[in-house]
Amino acid sequence: MQITCFWIINNYIKLKYDLILNNYILKKTILLIIIIIFSCTKNDDMNSVGNNENSQEENSINCSSDFSTAGILVDINEEIYNDDESVNNYSSYSWSSDGVDRILNGNGIPNHEVGTFPNNHNPNTISGQTVNESFTLCPIIAYESGIEVGGPGSAIAYALNSVKFDPGTAGRCNDEGECCLAQCQGNWNIEALGHNTFNFGDDMNHAHVQPNGAYHYHGMPELLMDFLGDNEGITIVGWASDGFPIYARYGYSNTNDSTSEVLVLQPSYRLKNQPDNNRPAILTALAGPGGGSNTNTPIPMGAFTQDYEYVEGLGDLDQCNGRFGVTPEFPDGIYYYVVTDNFPFFTRCLKGDI
Repeated sequence: MQITCFWIINNYIKLKYDLILNNYILKKTILLIIIIIFSCTKNDDMNSVGNNENSQEENSINCSSDFSTAGILVDINEEIYNDDESVNNYSSYSWSSDGVDRILNGNGIPNHEVGTFPNNHNPNTISGQTVNESFTLCPIIAYESGIEVGGPGSAIAYALNSVKFDPGTAGRCNDEGECCLAQCQGNWNIEALGHNTFNFGDDMNHAHVQPNGAYHYHGMPELLMDFLGDNEGITIVGWASDGFPIYARYGYSNTNDSTSEVLVLQPSYRLKNQPDNNRPAILTALAGPGGGSNTNTPIPMGAFTQDYEYVEGLGDLDQCNGRFGVTPEFPDGIYYYVVTDNFPFFTRCLKGDI
C-alpha cells in the first residue's frame, strides 16, 4: 500500500513537472514566433519604404532644367526572334534608369520585317551591334537654333528597338557631276530619300544597312510604328542623344491642348527656287553599288541636302524638325523631335546639350 501511494505521488509530481516544462517551452516558442513575425513585418515595411523611395526618386528626379523625362519608358526589356529572311536573329533591347540617365542596351537588330539585304544597291548583311548608350533624364535647351551633329556612320538618336537614326549619307558629288555613294569626296551631299536619282537600296522602313552590318533608319520607321501599335496616333519611337523624345508623323493641332485634333505634322523646309552656284545638273559618273547604270541623266532638285532651305513658320516644326508641346507621355509639355514624311525626314541638328 505504501509503495502504491509512493508510485502515485511520484508520477503525479513528474506529470506536474512535465506540464510546467512543456508550458514553459510553449511560451518560449510562442514568444519566438512573435519576434520572428514582427521582424519580418518590419523588414517588409522597410523594403516597401525603400522601394517606394526608389520609385519616387526615379519619377521625381530634381532636374535643374525645365524638363524631366524620369519614369517614362525606363522599364523595357525585350528579346524577340525576327524570322525575316534578311535577319534570322534575336532583336534584343532594354531601357532602364540609374536615376540620372536613361540607359539603352541592345544589339541593333530590328524587331520587324525589313527589305531584302543584301540587294543590288546595298551589298551589306544585317548583323548584331553592341549598343550601350545613355541619355540624360534632365534634357536642357542649349542651342536655340540647334547644333549640327551626327554624320554618316554615327547616330543622332536611337529608336526604342535600339536601331539608330542616321539620316545623312556618305554619298557625295563634285561640281562636275562625278558622284559616288560611299566614302566620297565632293561638296554636294546626296540625300537617301526624296528622289529617284540615287538608289541606296533602302526598304519600306526607309532604312538600309551600313558596311559594318548596322541596320539604321533614314526616315519614317513604318513597321516599327506598326509594332508599337498606334501609327494613327501620337507615338514615341525613340530618344535623341540630347535626351529629348522622338515622335513620328503625328501631333496635336494645338501644341498645348491634348484634346485638339491629331494631325500629320509638316516640316518647315522647302526646295530652293534656284539651285546654288556650281551645283551639278547632270550625273556624269557614278561609283558605288549600282553605279554606272544611270549616268548622263539630270540630277533634279531634292537630290542634295543643299537643295533645301528652312523657312520659319512654313510648317509645324522648327529648323531641327521639333517643337514644344504636350504629348501623351508629357501632359505638361516638352520639346520633342518629329520624324516626318518630307525633308528633312529626321532632324539634322539637336537643341539640347550632349
